[in-house]
Amino acid sequence: MTVRVERDKASGVAVVTLDRERRHNAIDVETAAELASVWREFRYEEEVRAVVVTGAGTAAFCTGIDRGVEVPQPSSPYSIDDPLVAIGPKANDLWKPVIAAVNGMACGGAFYILGEAEFLIASETASFFDPHTTYGMVSAYEAVYMAQRMPFGEVARMSLMGTAERLSARRAYEIGLVSELTAPAELLPAALRAAETLSGFPTEGVQGTVRALWSAKRAALRQALDQAPALITLGNLPPERQAALFANRREAPEPRVR
Repeated sequence: MTVRVERDKASGVAVVTLDRERRHNAIDVETAAELASVWREFRYEEEVRAVVVTGAGTAAFCTGIDRGVEVPQPSSPYSIDDPLVAIGPKANDLWKPVIAAVNGMACGGAFYILGEAEFLIASETASFFDPHTTYGMVSAYEAVYMAQRMPFGEVARMSLMGTAERLSARRAYEIGLVSELTAPAELLPAALRAAETLSGFPTEGVQGTVRALWSAKRAALRQALDQAPALITLGNLPPERQAALFANRREAPEPRVR
């Protein structure tokens, strides 16, 4: 198992932990399937009324797809098989509130999860970046999700600057991506505190409010995501060239943190 789930029946809160610390909680095919299964299971569990999602350890919340995983693609230029497309709660029809507790790096495919959380709480040591352009890849789904949560100029800069820059937790808080900053040791308690508050309210009203909030932007989000497969097919370098760029990543200068 690469996803750890802890349910507290007394509080009504479940904690979902990406449990691949040695891989910086990168997501492989198994993890993607487990996440989708967990979100769908929560729909039927009345004792779970709010959820916190986080990553094991302190180095990373999640670093996106595991580069060691080869995902075969359809031969048609009109199709793409994205193993991360259903790793978020909303993609699995879960409308119970989900709070993301971001510890360390959050990048690339992590935004599929963060983009479908109600709000983010972050450790002061957290950082956000999108490596796609550095490795000859189109940031499509990731950029679309973050464009729903960040000012356009900020998400454009993060999406385009690749691994050259990282958005600090402080800057993420200033622009509204993060709703609360904590000391590293206080991250999970802060997220649990918020989740327990939500869990204590009448769940029908909470879930209805979650659904209403998402309906406000769901149409535009869906239209934008529908464009992603074609943009990725057109813009991505061949896998072997991506791999060569990724293999040379340690030779790159240290990223600027802003």
